[in-house]
Amino acid sequence: MAESIKDIKEILKSVDDINSELLQKYKDDSRVGVQKLITQRVKQIEKRNHEIEEFNQRLKYEHEFWNEGINVIAGVDEVGRGPLAGPVVTCAVVLPHDFDVYEVNDSKQLSERKRYELAEQIKAKAIDYSYGIADNKLIDDINIYEATRVAMKEAVLGLKELPQEIIVDAMQIDVDIHQLKLIKGDAKSASVSAASILAKTYRDDLMKQYDKQYPEYDFANNAGYGTKKHLDALHKYGATPIHRRSFKPVSDLL
Repeated sequence: MAESIKDIKEILKSVDDINSELLQKYKDDSRVGVQKLITQRVKQIEKRNHEIEEFNQRLKYEHEFWNEGINVIAGVDEVGRGPLAGPVVTCAVVLPHDFDVYEVNDSKQLSERKRYELAEQIKAKAIDYSYGIADNKLIDDINIYEATRVAMKEAVLGLKELPQEIIVDAMQIDVDIHQLKLIKGDAKSASVSAASILAKTYRDDLMKQYDKQYPEYDFANNAGYGTKKHLDALHKYGATPIHRRSFKPVSDLL
């Protein structure tokens, strides 16, 4: 008796090679439903293989350093330079040589659900990670760029072991450690990508907490950025204690 299409669908979930004998076997099945399943699974495998290939490209810099005997490499990134409210959050992440979470990419390229899913995998597999935070008051005092540098330094110094090398997204961190500065580093280095995901999910969680304190501003959905609902609340209720008073249009309302 021929296997049911439902059974074949379950069997194909375990196939991860387009040259698999199972795929070859079911290619001879004349049922349209089976052929659709095979086509679908082949596309899924090809997509995954492409993602793995791109992921390995994002580990290029790490492998170069590892091959030179530089093993403790921290990827550093920030989230939250543009919002009108809340802190800027940074993260430093040290990945192991066998890190294989291939979906790790620039956090801006990922859905919220995927970011949180990957954040847990990164935390489980990373050698170490640390956060740095610069609140809105520091941002107002020394400007957003310098506040970001302070938060990045905090993240690096918070690691259990000082890194031998830093890969950072186009910034200069005030530490006596060699730094590879990459423009759009969160899309070019897996370590920076991992840092961007952890920083983004950490900051989003903070803004969801602030949303409970200041529900009129919709911080849970806009993360402090100037959406219409946020701006409408800002004009109606004024600035909260977490607003950046040096940022327009907040400064115009003071």
